[in-house]
Amino acid sequence: MEKKIAVIRGDGIGPEIVGEAMKVLTAIAGKYSHKFIFEDVDMGGCAIDKWGDPLPEHMLKKCLESDSVLLGAVGGKKWDSVPGDKRPEKGLLRLRAGMEVYSNNRPAKIWDVLSEASPLKRETVKKGIDFIIVRELIGGIYFGEHKTVDENGEKKAVDVLSYTESEIRRIGKIGFETARKRRKKLCSVEKSNVLDSSRLWKSVMHSLAEEYPDVELSDMLVDNCAMQIVKDPSQFDVIVTENMFGDILSDEASMITGSIGMIPSSSLGATSRGLYEPIHGSAPDIAGTDAANPIGTILSAAMMLRYSFDMEREADDIECAVGRVLEAGYRTRDIMPTSGGMNNTSDASDNSENSANSSLHLVGCRKMGELIVSEILGAR
Repeated sequence: MEKKIAVIRGDGIGPEIVGEAMKVLTAIAGKYSHKFIFEDVDMGGCAIDKWGDPLPEHMLKKCLESDSVLLGAVGGKKWDSVPGDKRPEKGLLRLRAGMEVYSNNRPAKIWDVLSEASPLKRETVKKGIDFIIVRELIGGIYFGEHKTVDENGEKKAVDVLSYTESEIRRIGKIGFETARKRRKKLCSVEKSNVLDSSRLWKSVMHSLAEEYPDVELSDMLVDNCAMQIVKDPSQFDVIVTENMFGDILSDEASMITGSIGMIPSSSLGATSRGLYEPIHGSAPDIAGTDAANPIGTILSAAMMLRYSFDMEREADDIECAVGRVLEAGYRTRDIMPTSGGMNNTSDASDNSENSANSSLHLVGCRKMGELIVSEILGAR
């Protein structure tokens, strides 16, 4: 099977993590007799430097002509001073709108071998962390009107949050359908005690629930949800929420699993063409040091194979390879429990924590990618 993949390396650590994901996809292509054609696309700060625009039209066109898009990360302090409509993040918003991907699905799942990396209490982690946040992606305050005006001698900033019934209904259906394929529990998160947009959200969700009698629907205010995610994440199966709430909650959910570097995401709309990216940022402070964790990007590539290309076996192969590498004790810096446990025999100790971590091996971004590729090619 031949597929064209638009590749946005982006800024900061983006080129490093995307490079490792491309190696994994190339290994999969060779193993299963596929052909992946990679088409480079400039977006974000690098596009501003080269084209004066975070996403030029001819670059967006490349994405729309592809079968799916693989994205690293965009942005950085270098571009903080550019006008708001030209910031790197505007390229990402324009890409989502242009691709008409309105549903962002972010899993929060803890790998058993990484349970020690979670900041939560052990008894909380043992109950299990395995839920998905379905975030509305191209509406709400991020896509509403933004303006700053002079009023009575001072500046006033206005950001408009609005949703239509149809926008809520289409993301609600994704939430219900996702829950139907899992444990049949859907939590709708909003702020209906304050916001009109949330009251409409709640009303539409309850109306839609009549079409899914097999799914248990619950409501939760966003501030309570933020607390419950750290208090008892095992209660959640699928969370569906609006754009800004989903942005914040999904970052919180990623951290309770041990590292934001481990979490992939998919953004889909009415077609099979999707946008796949890790949920972390560009981390310019570690760019070029080989310290980044490529696993979130590699798992995003696996999601692409599964959800856009119907390559279930190939996606499973990647995920199993990641699992085997982690079980063998290999860790990037962000998922190492302590510095004392970095396979360092020069500082041996009888301390139980150091003893437990003595079999762990600190590796860089490139090495982690190589290990996963080796597992894929070795599992015949």
